[in-house]
Amino acid sequence: MDLNALADFNLVATHGGFGRASRAGRRSKATLSRRVAELEEQLGVRLIERNAKGLELTEAGRQLLDRTAGPMQEVTEAFASAIEGGERVRGPLRIAAPLLFSQLAMGRLCAEFRRLYPDVTVEVVAEDRVVDLVDERFDLAIRPNPRMDSALVGRRFATDRLVIVAAPEIAMPPSGPTPVSVPAVVTTGREGDQWVLDGASLTLLPQPVLRLSSMLMARDAVIAGAGVGLLPQSIVWNQLTRGELVQWGAVPGKEVALWVLHTSRRLASPKVKAFVEFLAARYPDGTLTLAG
Repeated sequence: MDLNALADFNLVATHGGFGRASRAGRRSKATLSRRVAELEEQLGVRLIERNAKGLELTEAGRQLLDRTAGPMQEVTEAFASAIEGGERVRGPLRIAAPLLFSQLAMGRLCAEFRRLYPDVTVEVVAEDRVVDLVDERFDLAIRPNPRMDSALVGRRFATDRLVIVAAPEIAMPPSGPTPVSVPAVVTTGREGDQWVLDGASLTLLPQPVLRLSSMLMARDAVIAGAGVGLLPQSIVWNQLTRGELVQWGAVPGKEVALWVLHTSRRLASPKVKAFVEFLAARYPDGTLTLAG
């Protein structure tokens, strides 16, 4: 069996059409069509049905894709590793990372990584959506509290938690059994009904005075005295150290674990393994701290 033809079939089947596969694989549609036809002739079965709506995998095509997509990806990574020079750390490295982490950390991290490995070129795409590493050709993804996915492996490199902070001029209410209303700066989707302080008999009822779509905006508003905020400890530790903010407490059960993920542990390329180890070494105690 021609592995090139099988790889081209996987490319077409994964992207759902010859046009999209052509753009993703930088191969002509005519070449892809010919390769798939050759594979169908070798196997003696129809793999793809072509119709006015595009293409649809036959039952044989679906079975072939299910059984070969993973192995073909590993073969592709093995070839890429060989081309990149065995264990030499070199080549392009494409990373997907959350917006906040990218804004406050990835610039410095990538610069440090490049000083260690000057033969690597790094591209970071900063957005909060969950990308498909294979279809979108990412080497790595950094994700908070990722769902279990058998197709991905990785490592937790840092942990963050949500804390309640306020400007020093805002007095913290005394502990007691009755919830206390406080003016609050909230971020979209994180308002919550109550804020229960860990280890203290104090429950806060946030009354939103500002609703902001960015945690950095919310932090700045809290520093300016607009209200109390529930924010990641990683983005306020500098302000707490300088006395610009006071921490009232942490909220239990609100830990955020950051993971760096990739598609294959066994055949991970040297550049991927190097970045995973670099990121873990950058946060040796597992505590996430961000500048800004």
